[in-house]
Amino acid sequence: MQQYIEMKWLRKNAQLKPDAVVLEIGCGRGAGAHLIKKMFTPSVLQAMDLDIRMVQRAYTYLSPEKWEGITFYVGDAGSLPYVDGTMDAIFGFGVLHHVLDWQGALAEIVRVLKIGGSYFFEELYPSFYQNFLTRHVLLHPSENRFRSEDFKQAVDDAGLELGKYLECKKFGIFGLAAKR
Repeated sequence: MQQYIEMKWLRKNAQLKPDAVVLEIGCGRGAGAHLIKKMFTPSVLQAMDLDIRMVQRAYTYLSPEKWEGITFYVGDAGSLPYVDGTMDAIFGFGVLHHVLDWQGALAEIVRVLKIGGSYFFEELYPSFYQNFLTRHVLLHPSENRFRSEDFKQAVDDAGLELGKYLECKKFGIFGLAAKR
């Protein structure tokens, strides 16, 4: 339900052209990819995750008619298999805070986005995922983590212009940015 609400907000605040080529990084079980397909109707939608089990799960979580038109594959956000300027949009729901070299992954996102392309993101801050309860349940790197200003500065430094976003500094940030 949360992803559906987030996707509605994103759809309200950003449009994609009808022939858009889109990538979702960290697709997990495929729920986000299904919503991207449904709400943005890109002509090409590729969804990747580093964990092969999650990619396999996408094919069992989604019915065949829901994953039709989505290409799922195993891949690393820090080394995207695309030439520069390939994607009209990249979606990442709670991905970068899992990546050791999140700045490198952000640079890869910017590299494969077209000029004016959109990066749709949802990211959590350490105060949320490294607290007493969650740090024992969820696995996250402990070094090189970002908070609000770190993330916003890295987005700017990478060549993205931060657009509309919602933020709770104790929890995380959600929004969109465009490649300059």
